[in-house]
Amino acid sequence: MSLLHRPSVLCLALASLVACGGGSDTHSTVAASPPPAPPSQAADIAVLFFGNSHTHAHNVPGLVGAMLEFANPGKTVLVLDAPGVLFLDERMQDASSTTLLDGRKWTHLVLQAQRYSSSGTVNYPTSQAEDWVRRAQAKGTVPVMFPEWPRAGVNETERIWALYGGIAQRAGACIAPVPMAFDRAKAALPDLELHASDGNHSSPQGALLAAYLIYATLSGRSPSELPTLLVSAVHESAQARLRTLAAASLAAGPAAQAGCPT
Repeated sequence: MSLLHRPSVLCLALASLVACGGGSDTHSTVAASPPPAPPSQAADIAVLFFGNSHTHAHNVPGLVGAMLEFANPGKTVLVLDAPGVLFLDERMQDASSTTLLDGRKWTHLVLQAQRYSSSGTVNYPTSQAEDWVRRAQAKGTVPVMFPEWPRAGVNETERIWALYGGIAQRAGACIAPVPMAFDRAKAALPDLELHASDGNHSSPQGALLAAYLIYATLSGRSPSELPTLLVSAVHESAQARLRTLAAASLAAGPAAQAGCPT
């Protein structure tokens, strides 16, 4: 079975893809432009992404939206990728981000771009990310942490997971086990390149793998149930292998916190 269409209600903001990761000791930031008014159409499932170029590259939100629509026939799905390449602490000072969150009822808020030290020598505060989690909860929105994949050739999965997992535990958010899935895919599927040429951002395959993990965390359903996505640039056979890997990675743990299914 193939998925031939995009979500029935899908609003994606375009952002400049500058070289920046989940966090670093030095970084380049593109300020968020004023967003469009939050869509007023009713939606059964409405997901807002706050992220930087890791979220924007290869349209991770759009992939998640397509998966959610397939898994929820008869329901309307809205996915919005907030504009701007901002860390979560910067979004806390960005009025347009607050306007987007407060402008309508969202079922989920996906949070990527916690600032972290690429050298491992600086501890950045997580209080702003935790504030976003609590703001979402106060609106009845399920917060989901989206930890980045490790950089190519860098052993940082445990550090990234501890950072995002700490936020999730302290503030009470769900968390998608993306870093561990990348490590497992590197070992099990060495012919599938998961990183872009910079070793930092994702390739189309890496973006799809991350989307599978986020979808599973949001829905409580296995990626193995999904069809080939024609909205993805990844070949059908590679999609099947990544779905199987994602499902196995989820089963192996660590499990996402409860409370996420739509």
